[in-house]
Amino acid sequence: MEERARVTRTDLPPGHPEQGEGDVWRFMLRFSARGTLLALFWWILSNGNLESWVVGGPVVLSATTLSLMLSPGVRPPWRLSGLISFVPFFIWRSICGSIDVARRALHPKVLLEPAFMDYSLSLPVGAPRLFMANVVSLLPGTLSAELRGDCLKVHILDATVDAHKELQTLESRIANIFTSKPLHRVDSGGRDYD
Repeated sequence: MEERARVTRTDLPPGHPEQGEGDVWRFMLRFSARGTLLALFWWILSNGNLESWVVGGPVVLSATTLSLMLSPGVRPPWRLSGLISFVPFFIWRSICGSIDVARRALHPKVLLEPAFMDYSLSLPVGAPRLFMANVVSLLPGTLSAELRGDCLKVHILDATVDAHKELQTLESRIANIFTSKPLHRVDSGGRDYD
């Protein structure tokens, strides 16, 4: 009797349908969850207009497929409690930043001192750093210009404000979302701080 060797393709990403029976269900669950989230997002953007689904249906399917292809299941762990505590912080910082930007724009004597700043990241590589770069761009008065390795180049409206401290606080809050470990920082002299 001839034995059949079972070949497992190890070059496939985790969650790919060809990985196995259990993996097919995980893939389908991820596809359904992500597709539902993107469909809800489209519904909100289109104000519930049913005619928009002529375009929205293919867009949602394409976006879901592409998002799964670009991130095939390898994600850093994240904590719901960290995300819940981040939302009020982000809203408050957005309100404060918006008021500051409006004051600078409307007040004739407030001068702007725009500058670029290099910020050294301590977040793990991948989603945490991308999340940080995106959130910095959403906060008024700052804009992520470049993310390269451990360095995030940030455009700021006022070089006299301690933007470094603000970015440290933001990075610490983001670290709380993705990991339970505190950030480990080393100053230029090689000493630990935080």
